[in-house]
Amino acid sequence: MNKITLVIAALLISTFSYAQQEVPAQEKKQEGHYNISKFQQLKQELATPNSYRTASGAPGHEYYQQKADYKMDIILDDENQIIYGEEVITYHNNSPDVLEYLWVQLDQNIRAADAKTKDASAGGPPTYYSPKKFTEQFLGQPFDGGFKIDYVKNAQDGDMNYTINGTMMRIDLANELKAGENIVFKIKWWYNIPNHVIDRARSGFEHFEDGNNNYVIAQFFPRMAVYNDVEGWQNLQFLGRGEFALVFGDYEVNITTPDDHILDGTGHVTNRKEMLTSKQWKRYQEALESYDNPVVIVTQEEAEENEKTVSKKTKTWKLKAENVRDFAFATSRKYILDGQAVKIGDRTVMAISLYPKEGNPLWGEFSTRVVASTVKSYSAQMFDYPYHKAISVNAKQQGMEYPMICFNFGRPKADGTYSDRTRNGMIGVIIHEVGHNWFPMIVNSDERQWGWMDEGLNTFAQLLAEQDFESGFPSRAYPKNVVGYMSGDQTRITPIMTQHDNVFNSGANAYSKPAAGLYMLREVILGHDLFDKAFKTYAQRWMFKHPTPADFFRTMEDASGTDLDWFWRGWFFTTDYNDIGVKEIKKYKVTDEPTERAKALAKRYNISIDELGKNLYLIEMKADELDKNESGEQKSIQEMGALNEYLSDNFSKEERAAFKDTKYFYEIVFEKPGGLVMPILAEITYADGSKENKYYPAEIWRFNDKEVKKVIGSNKEITGIQIDPNQLTADVNLENNSWPKKEMESKFDSFKKESKTD
Repeated sequence: MNKITLVIAALLISTFSYAQQEVPAQEKKQEGHYNISKFQQLKQELATPNSYRTASGAPGHEYYQQKADYKMDIILDDENQIIYGEEVITYHNNSPDVLEYLWVQLDQNIRAADAKTKDASAGGPPTYYSPKKFTEQFLGQPFDGGFKIDYVKNAQDGDMNYTINGTMMRIDLANELKAGENIVFKIKWWYNIPNHVIDRARSGFEHFEDGNNNYVIAQFFPRMAVYNDVEGWQNLQFLGRGEFALVFGDYEVNITTPDDHILDGTGHVTNRKEMLTSKQWKRYQEALESYDNPVVIVTQEEAEENEKTVSKKTKTWKLKAENVRDFAFATSRKYILDGQAVKIGDRTVMAISLYPKEGNPLWGEFSTRVVASTVKSYSAQMFDYPYHKAISVNAKQQGMEYPMICFNFGRPKADGTYSDRTRNGMIGVIIHEVGHNWFPMIVNSDERQWGWMDEGLNTFAQLLAEQDFESGFPSRAYPKNVVGYMSGDQTRITPIMTQHDNVFNSGANAYSKPAAGLYMLREVILGHDLFDKAFKTYAQRWMFKHPTPADFFRTMEDASGTDLDWFWRGWFFTTDYNDIGVKEIKKYKVTDEPTERAKALAKRYNISIDELGKNLYLIEMKADELDKNESGEQKSIQEMGALNEYLSDNFSKEERAAFKDTKYFYEIVFEKPGGLVMPILAEITYADGSKENKYYPAEIWRFNDKEVKKVIGSNKEITGIQIDPNQLTADVNLENNSWPKKEMESKFDSFKKESKTD
């Protein structure tokens, strides 16, 4: 260690000793307490690691997951808006457990006439009723929705005992299903398809004035519930908000539609050539090699011809998919179809869009290009897109996701014009829903339980993908955009770690706040390198598996080498908010004369002041006191007698010349009225107009959760300090963020100014 380093160390020791937080004297003895530190580890909140899920956040050596394979024959009755289906399910018990019964999800039962889920929703009258909704609610004519089960049979066509409990069906097994065994059974069913525009359903049909329908069909078949090491059977009722927990498997699906329909869905369309005209098939082949621009495969003119007549003939589309957790499709005679090739690694992925003429020119211009950009961006963020296509379907009032296909809103006005809001809203929802292929279609979290694990993680990745598509895109998941939510009525806010059906504000709780938190981790706490490695590690560890929140938290810490329990605890397990400010600033000068504090220290340890040795001390300057040299300028440390003598005794002339010219010493007191601990981002402005950014990690709050002090030396006078100038930490109160304090414009004054501008 050289001499300069020794002097700097001496100064640091001196200032560090001064900056320690004094423990206030207690007026009376207080009772003890449990660990209330914001830095307490999460061990009590997270499940104990085991052979299924390790302490590092990776799958354990005994990790397992079930498998469910489906063979289905589906008939779409366009005239009556009914779906008929027969399915054969092969369920593989890969668990070490013996199963006495199976649970099957019947999500359409949420719309059954006698559905109990309707009675679980409270509230006064909405702003308005459509005639259909008014008729259903008040005139005793409810929509006859829900699955109609014709039978449940075993492989030998024998009847199986089953019990329907709302949106779940239990199938009792005649013989136990042992570990390593599988069972084959059959279900025949049908249901009335809801009008999703009127009923706000997650899937259904939209009826157009020209008499045609646009079908976006999902949750359309009885689906196996998840059985795993965490929940056992995940058989929570479907109440409408908490989405789906599903099993990976292979699908073979035959879908019969009117002969003039265009259809696409999950998996390979194995007979696409027979389903298209020769011209359309040729265009499809061209699209497979078009990497720069979409190729229109079914033109608007062809779609408009289809609209004019309703074919009574039918045709059957054949689709096959492997290792997917769900299946969905879209079909209509109104569809325009275009596609573009996307290079992902050494593979080609097709970006595809289906949309009626009502979507043009907006959809023809943007949809497929957005899909292509999203697939590239997400592949770079996590892992290469493993499927052969990604489809965006235009559906009014929709924003839903399924393997390889998603349904998205956004249409221009009747004259073809559209606002920036419509354009950006459409681009944003397409990126979001295509992005769901990663979370949760591949990284298969339990949406019924933890909505944030797919919505929040995906909304964060969406933000980055939006900027990849268009720099400066008005993304909405930045920390500053959750300030209003986090500073709101605490009786209407729940922690992120709340079962999704029970949160007050799903948009803020499951989407915006988790995404903003991840953005802070990347931009403020970890930095890009550590965060990106950890996030990618999580995605790659759990692709085609079933992760839990603990697996995510542990992996992020394991791969980044950073203890983040304080962050998960505050941001995910509480409703605390961030509020950090500058309380006060004091100016100090250097002396070699022992201060009162130094004398008190010597007395405390029963030694003489001389035994402390030769030291430097900082003493507070009075408001009007200046330590000036003969030129009337603030003295540098070389001009101060005490330090000048110290330097002369220990350093050469050259070394003294190289030593930093420090003139000013400050104590900055940061306060934290908010409950969250966060890093302190301080932008310091100097008298010459220059700025310097100081970063103090969150651990600075370990020993005092209310205020902390920092002592700094500078060769320039400080004229201002701004906390979090770029609003990266969701600070809910900007009024205490500045020194000297800035007058904040009131909301009323801001409104008046905007009114004059308009």
